[in-house]
Amino acid sequence: MVANPGGGSTDAGGGPVRHIPVLLEEVIAALAPAPGKLILDGTFGAGGYSSAILAAGAEVIALDRDPTAIASGQAMVATHGGRLKLVHSQFSHLADHAPQGGLDGVVLDIGVSSMQIDEAERGFSFQKNGPLDMRMSVDGVSAADVVNRAKVADLIRIFHFLGEESQAPRIAHAIEKRRAEKPFETTRDLAGLIELVTPRKMKDKIHPATRVFQALRIFVNDELGELAQALFAAETALKPGGRLVVVTFHSLEDRIVKKFFSDRAGKASGSRHLPVAHERAATFAAIGKPMVSASEAEAEINPRARSAKLRAGQRTDAAAEAADMSLFGFPNLASLGKLGG
Repeated sequence: MVANPGGGSTDAGGGPVRHIPVLLEEVIAALAPAPGKLILDGTFGAGGYSSAILAAGAEVIALDRDPTAIASGQAMVATHGGRLKLVHSQFSHLADHAPQGGLDGVVLDIGVSSMQIDEAERGFSFQKNGPLDMRMSVDGVSAADVVNRAKVADLIRIFHFLGEESQAPRIAHAIEKRRAEKPFETTRDLAGLIELVTPRKMKDKIHPATRVFQALRIFVNDELGELAQALFAAETALKPGGRLVVVTFHSLEDRIVKKFFSDRAGKASGSRHLPVAHERAATFAAIGKPMVSASEAEAEINPRARSAKLRAGQRTDAAAEAADMSLFGFPNLASLGKLGG
């Protein structure tokens, strides 16, 4: 996903470069927008990809779950005279916004936006003190709800799986002890405790709270589930020949996208020593290299691009397969619905 969630305007996850879309040239090459084509941008943000797609002559349906992004994009909608439709929606619902004839392309830039990181009141960054929130949609269960209400065992699983935090048990138990005295309310409140429990070592490249903040953000916004559902939705919404292009910033999401395209490439079941029992038709064919990363030149100009990975596939005429979430092997985590205040 994005890099350091605690970073501010110089964060490798996307601080000062909010108007520089990552891997733009590679995205446009894989997406192949052109006059007469309809492309869905599932993560509008500041409109970087949408602008480039419109410049290539295509029409765009752009989605964003953040109402702030929708409001900020209205001037862009007005500028393009009906060629850009901006919709407040999670990208997992993208098929609901596709025409009957299908889409020519779908592009997804996965992760928290630079604008969200830069706004202290959104609670994504511990470098900017603010409420412990992290909700992209500005409603529902907040990070404070999770930290103050989740069972210790659930916190450990969240921090370990979604943040890949090796000190998850120690941090979770420290949170339990502290919240019994006073609930967590601010980003620096939580970051400060984590720093006391797991002090930063000289060799550490990131703040001790980075992985926990990442885990909380992913959990609060159900980012892995949203991505998986969006991939299934794109398979349904794309017409034959349509293209799906996904840019990720973290290994968790990249593994989901890689697994999806690998599964949808079609495969035969049964032993190689026996006749093929069943052969699945591919629903996606690879476009270019299996994975594209940013050049050193782009990473130097745009730090957010350093961890970016692009994967793309072209829809075949085979029928879409079932949206089976077991494909991704997600663990059972706490229910968000039971943690609300």
